[in-house]
Amino acid sequence: MAVKTDIEIAREAKKKPIMEIGAKLGIPSDHLLPYGHDKAKVSQDFIKSLAGKPDGKLILVTAINPTPAGEGKTTTTVGLGDGLNRIGKKAVICIREASLGPNFGMKGGAAGGGYAQVVPMEEMNLHFTGDFHAITSAHNLLSAMIDNHIYWGNSLDIDERRIVWRRVMDMNDRALRDIVVSLGGVSNGFPRQTGFDITVASEVMAILCLSNDLDDLQKRLGDIVVAYTREKKPVYCRDIKADGAMTVLLKDAMQPNLVQTLENNPAFVHGGPFANIAHGCNSVIATKTALKLGEYVVTEAGFGADLGAEKFFDIKCRKAGLKPSAAVIVATVRAMKMNGGVAKADLGTENVDAVKKGCPNLGRHIANVKGFGVPVVVAINHFYSDTDAEIAAVKAYVAEQGAEAILCKHWAQGSAGIEDLAKKVVSLAESGSANFAPLYPDEMPLFQKVETIAKRIYHADEVIADKSIRDQLKGWEAAGYGHLPICMAKTQYSFTTDPNLRGAPTGHSVPVREVRLSAGAGFIVVICGEIMTMPGLPKVPSAEVIRLNDQGHVEGLF
Repeated sequence: MAVKTDIEIAREAKKKPIMEIGAKLGIPSDHLLPYGHDKAKVSQDFIKSLAGKPDGKLILVTAINPTPAGEGKTTTTVGLGDGLNRIGKKAVICIREASLGPNFGMKGGAAGGGYAQVVPMEEMNLHFTGDFHAITSAHNLLSAMIDNHIYWGNSLDIDERRIVWRRVMDMNDRALRDIVVSLGGVSNGFPRQTGFDITVASEVMAILCLSNDLDDLQKRLGDIVVAYTREKKPVYCRDIKADGAMTVLLKDAMQPNLVQTLENNPAFVHGGPFANIAHGCNSVIATKTALKLGEYVVTEAGFGADLGAEKFFDIKCRKAGLKPSAAVIVATVRAMKMNGGVAKADLGTENVDAVKKGCPNLGRHIANVKGFGVPVVVAINHFYSDTDAEIAAVKAYVAEQGAEAILCKHWAQGSAGIEDLAKKVVSLAESGSANFAPLYPDEMPLFQKVETIAKRIYHADEVIADKSIRDQLKGWEAAGYGHLPICMAKTQYSFTTDPNLRGAPTGHSVPVREVRLSAGAGFIVVICGEIMTMPGLPKVPSAEVIRLNDQGHVEGLF
């Protein structure tokens, strides 16, 4: 029997009107701003009215380092939310919006898969409610106003060589990484070198996802450092007088988006920063709203636990005052075999020895998450090719690490296939064993924070950074930014900066190429190895097979 594709399953969904989904959470219809029949934004006034309510329990879903074999972190997040509702808990899912870049590149969408999906899948993976377009517009408005300020006399004395604010677009386009603007003569301004990042790497995206309300949003936008003067003094967004107009563009985007799973359970889908070049979590406002409305909130952090979970704990939880009750680490037998040296073409053949050889990658993530004081359970996302012996090998290894691995079949069975994990999560969360604490204190020097992450999370021997980078960090400390957390920008495929080095390597170095101050978002970006803030398309991008069929339906979208 042919297996249905994710998009075929999503298209057959029996969706309920979004007002009914809101009613499940106690959101009055007049506080839902509908975008069609199946998605809506939740009003700021309603969110403010929840301030006095107690919080539910926060569950983080993270994963091993991603491999071409597939892990299914978002699928497990959605499945667990459905599973918790199935066993009688009032659960809400919080995930990120999808970027067009990966959709038309090679990573695919961000709505889950199989029978554990959030719908409407097609709209979510394309324009959705326009949030990313608003973020792109707000970011580029600031870019335009900086160049315009210089064109009309540069009263702030901006040094054109020290403009640090680039432009963004929500697409993978390597040709725009490094460009020259304002060519063509006096009427077009002063030529200078700049470039584009992808929208999900924008500080505006990070700010929207870390802001508590519109006032906080405007303050953070005003705090963005866009350039330096000839005397090396910072020039802020508020100096350019762009923060007010940017807030206007982001007014609707700040409202969380409510949708539903295939099983008609509520899900907030809001914000979308990448975890390899940004902090990789959905918005604080969506998470906090969900915690007021549900007994359990299941959220995810991007890519592996070394990136997404570390930033979830050290940036999002630290800044928003959140305390997770439990964490789920997603792994697959296939990914363990790939970490053990098996080629992708051979993953369908049983190989218990390779599974055992690849498990140390999972073991390190377990130890890392436990190091934050959060109890851990492992979800084995089931594939049809998995054998009993391979599954048993993973379970035995995880037991040796002082945790439990539970086989989950939510992709094929929906909530019925993940009940055991849901019960275990409830047990962990209600045990009161969580003793969450970030990895490092605010007052630790910035470079020492980088070293702490590299050594304790990546198991590196050293961090390599030029004197200019160390001096820049010291300069930011002197300017009052020393308390900020670190946002590491690094390949997601390895604990090292080499994407081809799988498993749990030790004895490696972490080279720092560049550091960037995100004063509005409230963190320091540390760019390591060859990671790019504007990705390129692969040799055969997914865009080549995405099309409308004769019935007007989308085909080829993940």
